[in-house]
Amino acid sequence: MTNPVTKNRRHFEDLTVGEVIDLGRAAVSKEMIVTFAREFDPFPFHLDEAAAKASLLGGLASSGWQTGALSLRMLVDSFLSTIASCGGLGFRDLKWKTPVMVGDTIGGKVTIAELRRSESHPQWGIVTLDFDVRNQKDKPVMTMRLANLVECRNAEAQA
Repeated sequence: MTNPVTKNRRHFEDLTVGEVIDLGRAAVSKEMIVTFAREFDPFPFHLDEAAAKASLLGGLASSGWQTGALSLRMLVDSFLSTIASCGGLGFRDLKWKTPVMVGDTIGGKVTIAELRRSESHPQWGIVTLDFDVRNQKDKPVMTMRLANLVECRNAEAQA
């Protein structure tokens, strides 16, 4: 039975190891950093310019979790909304490499690193994605590996 929500989207069988997804770009403003930090990560170097300047970061910096959230939003816009995604399974090897500062623009690419059919649920496949997020100076700001569940068009077919 075809899922009417995902019938016109790419399915597991349509994905290829090595495929590269361009994330696009997101500009990071002071307002974005402070608003996110107030609610989710209220450290002084995310909230107060004077404290941030005196910190290891040397200025107001985005929370790493905000960098991750912005990266996920870009992934949804550029890729996950075009495939028969059933949700995330988790991530590993998350590294925040360079602080994201006020006025930075982040973007980058995601590469399909692995594809495997679920053994216990043949109607689903698992796509593993490697993130390489960089700032406008091409400095890496975040890397991670994310696993996502994707519908298979044909549950009976072998991967």
